[in-house]
Amino acid sequence: MQKMKSKFDAFRQKINVIIYGTNTVYGRLFDLVLLCVILLSVIIVMLETVKSFDAKYHSELIILEWIITIFFTLEYVLRIISLKKPWQYIFSFYGIIDLIATLPMYFSLFFAGTSILTVVRALRLLRLFKILKHPQFSSQSIHLKEALLASRGKILIFIYFMLISSIIIGSVMYVVEGPAGGFTSIPISIYWTIVTLTTVGYGDISPITPLGQSIASAVMIMGYGIIAVPTGIVSAEFANSHRKKLKAEKINPCATCGTDGHEFHAKYCFHCGTEL
Repeated sequence: MQKMKSKFDAFRQKINVIIYGTNTVYGRLFDLVLLCVILLSVIIVMLETVKSFDAKYHSELIILEWIITIFFTLEYVLRIISLKKPWQYIFSFYGIIDLIATLPMYFSLFFAGTSILTVVRALRLLRLFKILKHPQFSSQSIHLKEALLASRGKILIFIYFMLISSIIIGSVMYVVEGPAGGFTSIPISIYWTIVTLTTVGYGDISPITPLGQSIASAVMIMGYGIIAVPTGIVSAEFANSHRKKLKAEKINPCATCGTDGHEFHAKYCFHCGTEL
């Protein structure tokens, strides 16, 4: 019994090295193959929506989808088996994505059309950043995550304000234009307001009265200013996060060009070459 247990532990350790060991040859090879299979799966789902292609190769596409699904299922099970604390993986970000990416084809056995949801496997391509482990990628992703978390309160308040504004403007446009201009209800008018504020402008609904056109012009101009607000919030938090990092590492901006690029080089500024 002890011998069997030792064999299982050795197998589990070997699988762990291959699946999670991105610094090993077999580990990197496994990750690259996995990324190729994920990309192939997404392409297959896209091709299935092309009627002429699907009519000609429908059976082949379904077979490939099931082969890829079985591959992902085995990979998911092996990931769980190879860990001493599998629950940490199961409820992690990547663990949930891996599970969601595996289920659609099984659901298609009971619910027709759900196989198209396999396109969510594209989210698994995020593993590319985990595999590369480039210091600059890791650093920038951490900064972006910190900036988004720090600005989430401001962004939520901004979205809340925009929703209220859209309701008010939509209601006013419903009163001003009415059904004659395509504003058949307040929800439809709110839809028009959101489309106009975001400067998308589908053109399916448009005001016809002078007052309505004047309001629409003001909404369009306001939309250009509104677009910059969330971008500015995140950019400010991103810069603040970067300044905190530099302060923690006691790195000062270059005296010549004023940039922080010299953090990539110990002796010279990365941008202007000034000796530090």
